[in-house]
Amino acid sequence: MGATVSADPIRIAAVGDVHLGEDLRGRYRPVVEELADRADVLLVAGDLTQHGTVDEAAVVADELGGAPVPVVAVLGNHDYHSGAEGSITWLLEDAGIQVLEASATVLDTPAGTLGIAGAKGFCLGFSGRCASDFGEPEMRAFTRHGIRSAEGLRQAFDGLEADVRVALTHFAPVDSTLHGEPVEIWPFLGNYLLGDVVDDVGADLAVHGHAHAGTEKGLTADGRPVRNVAQPVIRAAYRIYEVFPGGTP
Repeated sequence: MGATVSADPIRIAAVGDVHLGEDLRGRYRPVVEELADRADVLLVAGDLTQHGTVDEAAVVADELGGAPVPVVAVLGNHDYHSGAEGSITWLLEDAGIQVLEASATVLDTPAGTLGIAGAKGFCLGFSGRCASDFGEPEMRAFTRHGIRSAEGLRQAFDGLEADVRVALTHFAPVDSTLHGEPVEIWPFLGNYLLGDVVDDVGADLAVHGHAHAGTEKGLTADGRPVRNVAQPVIRAAYRIYEVFPGGTP
């Protein structure tokens, strides 16, 4: 059962692909401190680090940890690069940053409850031009990993009840937010099965990153709003989306 909903929106600050490291220490702390008066939550759509090292994650923890609003993140492909994703997750969570992977959380806000279902996602492509589960073992493994990544997002939504529900991924669930990227690399930027999940569960908003040269605003096949919040796209420390239950940001 969700909380009693006010006439005010839930204010969601979101950004992805911040790629923090020692050379960028101090970049985010000042703007994070301002969030208390501007947003109810900060969502981070993956690629928190540059090369997926624990040292870089320590900078993320210092910059985003202890924020005046809850910080919820998924990891991105850069955060997996050094094979330290487990240690990165532990370090971030120890700093109070909740990291989701095929899991969800529900937050109380003054305007109602906010449910966030998170999964990194993976490549696959989009309907009619995607990888298929056929041929060499390597190709089948690639395809099946993309399929499992969408299943992880669906699992995160299972039983998730809240006044507003958001899908948080790193890889794109639709191709409409990829315009600006070379079409040849779209299969490596997103996965149409993630978008199917967003539609199937009736999410109020989907937030992703990864596509640095893409487009901020897009829609799923059923008209669900999708936002590409990769920092090179929004060109800001974060973007704020106001979402009313049953409304559109």
